[in-house]
Amino acid sequence: MQTNLADFIKDTPEGREAEAILRKCVHCGFCTATCPTYQLLGDELDGPRGRIYLMKQVLEGEPATAKTQLHLDRCLTCRSCETTCPSGVQYSRLLDIGREVVAKQVPRSGLAALQRQGLAAVLPRPALFNPLLAVGRFARNMLPKVLDDIVPDSPVPARPWPIGGHARRMLVLEGCVQPVLSPATNAAAARVLDHLGISLMRAPNAGCCGAVTFHLDQQEQALAAMRRNIDAWWPHIEQGAEAVIFTASGCGTMITDYGHALADDSAYAERAKRISALACDLSTIIEQKKVELKQLLTKNRPGASIAFHPPCSLQHGLKLKGRVESLLTELGFDLVPVADAHLCCGSAGTYSILQPEISAQLQANKVRALTAHAPAQILTANIGCQTHLQAATNVPVRHWIEAVDDLLSTGNSTT
Repeated sequence: MQTNLADFIKDTPEGREAEAILRKCVHCGFCTATCPTYQLLGDELDGPRGRIYLMKQVLEGEPATAKTQLHLDRCLTCRSCETTCPSGVQYSRLLDIGREVVAKQVPRSGLAALQRQGLAAVLPRPALFNPLLAVGRFARNMLPKVLDDIVPDSPVPARPWPIGGHARRMLVLEGCVQPVLSPATNAAAARVLDHLGISLMRAPNAGCCGAVTFHLDQQEQALAAMRRNIDAWWPHIEQGAEAVIFTASGCGTMITDYGHALADDSAYAERAKRISALACDLSTIIEQKKVELKQLLTKNRPGASIAFHPPCSLQHGLKLKGRVESLLTELGFDLVPVADAHLCCGSAGTYSILQPEISAQLQANKVRALTAHAPAQILTANIGCQTHLQAATNVPVRHWIEAVDDLLSTGNSTT
């Protein structure tokens, strides 16, 4: 694609990156076939190719409009198009640049601005989010239905965190909402890794990965969160922690991008690059130790069938498509087939709140596909998808590592 970027961005790092991305696009349209919003809405401007045209126009100097912003807002950033693209177009990075430019030209006002500011202020801060969640649970059935539907039930309590003390040590991202929405997840990861001779450590001063605020037009706040995490993790890395593990693939996609996000920060660039190199999804470590794990599970067999939901961040962002499914199958789990597994469930960070109608359609489609073969439970790998799906089904939705921990802990059925 030929480009002629405007002077305001042409010679900036963002402009050079955008130009390189745009030049890779060959207009083939393969991306539209796997774009969830294009499939629902049937509008070229609500597909990757159309959004690329919109961003190209703005970056070449045409003024952005509210319509431009609307079509960019409707993108889930699921990155399914990147998996499909034969030319390797890094659409999500172009979208980050385009959204920031458009937000400066078309400032949000009124309810839209207040909603985004509120989400950016509350979600990354457990001191605010946790008590508000408690109030929401207390007031269940008294809230408007739109709010009542998104307040999750109280979670399953976490099993005890292992004492540790192994020579091999890894850090784990605690995150912002996961500790209160699903405290059992990281505890289960720590317990399974403990069986495999690895100690999982928490850094008290680490917090939100930065993804929530980054995608809410609050890039500086997101960068500050990244720097805080790097500062919290760095002493442990200097003392021999060999990886930064994440159990929420959405957060993981952000952490693996720290090196890129902070590339122009002279004080943090090298450490950010190192953090990104050390960051890995939990499944990567379990895959490396699956022989030992299978030996531990020789007499412990899973019970009824399960459906696995691969989050977009896992299969498209981290490029780990099929990794967890293969691992669970090798460990003896009976996975039912799930149609259109590549499509987004509609959670997508704060998308379910900001674009509720589209999100609800995607949620319904995904739950229908996941429950088509009557699984006893649904397993996934991202807290956002987990809570979003659970709101629409009575089938238990859990992180896959909790099912593995069940087998190691009791030897009984996972149901």
